[in-house]
Amino acid sequence: MTATLHADVWPVRTERLQIRPLTASDVDAMWAWRQLPAVNRWLGLAPDTIEAFRERYLDPERLASMHLVELVAENGAATPIGDIMIRIGDGWGQLEVADRVEGVEAELGWVLDPGYTGRGYATEAIRAVIDVCFGPLGLRRVHAGCFADNEPSWRLMERLGMRREEFSRKTALHRSGEWLDGMNYGILAEEWPVRDS
Repeated sequence: MTATLHADVWPVRTERLQIRPLTASDVDAMWAWRQLPAVNRWLGLAPDTIEAFRERYLDPERLASMHLVELVAENGAATPIGDIMIRIGDGWGQLEVADRVEGVEAELGWVLDPGYTGRGYATEAIRAVIDVCFGPLGLRRVHAGCFADNEPSWRLMERLGMRREEFSRKTALHRSGEWLDGMNYGILAEEWPVRDS
């Protein structure tokens, strides 16, 4: 089950943004910010060529989990400024209730073009995505992780009210060769504040 199976949910509009499923024609725009050293240092994989990047993100399963964040101008023109991964997955359950944990949570990941940081766009976009996860998608839990050194990412999660569930010491080997600390955050549907539409 992927979020894009719920085609009636997308696009999602906020005050300034539109979030919609990524298409194959969007992959090159995404490369523009993902190939920047300040961005890709935090990514799990940083292909070093546009060809390798296309191969990874044009994979149908990966493409289905990706969403584009666009800044919408007053005239309706949309400028791509970031991307969000929404990977719907299963919770954990004992064998007797395993069928009740299928497709009940989402892992989120996000990247914002550094040229658009510091204006609240990431907060606005992730808040809208969590609203969708707990609203129309009917999920029970959302979680996300980052390197502990990626302060903007974990500060965003805390700003949104997500709970730090894990701080792990030197558990992730970075491509630099250094073992880095990791942080994981989560929030439950019943903890998420309901907003008026």
